[in-house]
Amino acid sequence: MDEAEYVKMYEVEDRMWWYYGVHANVLAMLAGTDICTGAALDAGCGTGGLMSKLGRLLPSLAPVVGLDFDSTAARMALGKSGQPVCVATVNALPFRDHAFRVVFSIDVLAHDGVDATRALGEAHRCLLPGGALVVNLPAYDWLRAVHDERVHQHRRYTRRQVIAMLRAAGFARIRASYWNTLLFPLMVFRRKIFPPRRQESDVSSYPVPVEALFRLVMKVENLWLRLGLDLPFGGSVMAVATKHG
Repeated sequence: MDEAEYVKMYEVEDRMWWYYGVHANVLAMLAGTDICTGAALDAGCGTGGLMSKLGRLLPSLAPVVGLDFDSTAARMALGKSGQPVCVATVNALPFRDHAFRVVFSIDVLAHDGVDATRALGEAHRCLLPGGALVVNLPAYDWLRAVHDERVHQHRRYTRRQVIAMLRAAGFARIRASYWNTLLFPLMVFRRKIFPPRRQESDVSSYPVPVEALFRLVMKVENLWLRLGLDLPFGGSVMAVATKHG
């Protein structure tokens, strides 16, 4: 991504409703496994928002190591999370085999320059047997818009495609669900029917009442996922998968 997008992410990811939703859903999907301790890798950590929350909300999952291709993002992530961060590509992780109990890949595989097959293979290699991979990806290629261009997001996926990729990489016990379901009509309206004139990404703080309402919607969806139920469609698709023990 451009440096300006990383700056925006750094500034809003601790309060914007979308980041609140994706981070809460990551924890919800992980809660459905028997994994609660051990080293974790945030592969494509951006500016460190998820790393920071994991340190506060799931302290038994430690250490949390960050990795990002962009050195500016890595410096921001180090400052925000206080956790170790390295500059490298997810296509060739600089870690030994079986180094981590959990690997997170949040909106990374869709990016230009990322080879999804290689990146998933590397995540599989670095996981302990029985370890878990948590991925989040933008949904539906027909939903591509200016936002995708601004954040260098070149692919969008269906739930079926995500499951197929994970199986091909050797993962098992896959649970995948769409999310951002209740706000999906607004997303389609904004992106495909009345797109904004400004050629900017969707990374932005909304007025306080809007943020409060959208966060409430995210809480409802998060509760649904924590109950073990999946959502039928949405703006993103999230999955958790296990490496054979």
